[in-house]
Amino acid sequence: EATLDLAERRRIRSAIRELQRQELERDEETLASKRFRPERSSHRQDDKENWPQSQRLEEEQQAALAALSEQLEAITSVEELTKLLRAAGEYEERKLIRAAIRKLRAEEIEAATLAGNVQSSR
Repeated sequence: EATLDLAERRRIRSAIRELQRQELERDEETLASKRFRPERSSHRQDDKENWPQSQRLEEEQQAALAALSEQLEAITSVEELTKLLRAAGEYEERKLIRAAIRKLRAEEIEAATLAGNVQSSR
């Protein structure tokens, strides 16, 4: 009698787990369908109406980022770049500055490696 009861409990628990698994799969499918929903036509219409203004803003931002990139090329100090990074407000600006810092550090490591190779060969 006790064995039958335990076996029944196991069947109930496995059935509950299966139902929970199926519910999770349905929830995941629902979320996935919501994430990749095609754009609505009214939203596209809004984009068309605002396109010239957004295009102009994007062009201005690209020009500012190009100017910043040229400015970063002239800076040879990681400390100066770090100060600029802390003062930067936009994500794209910070991204460019971090790339410049990585580039400078890589150049410093390369120079130190070459200097070490020259000294070891002497």
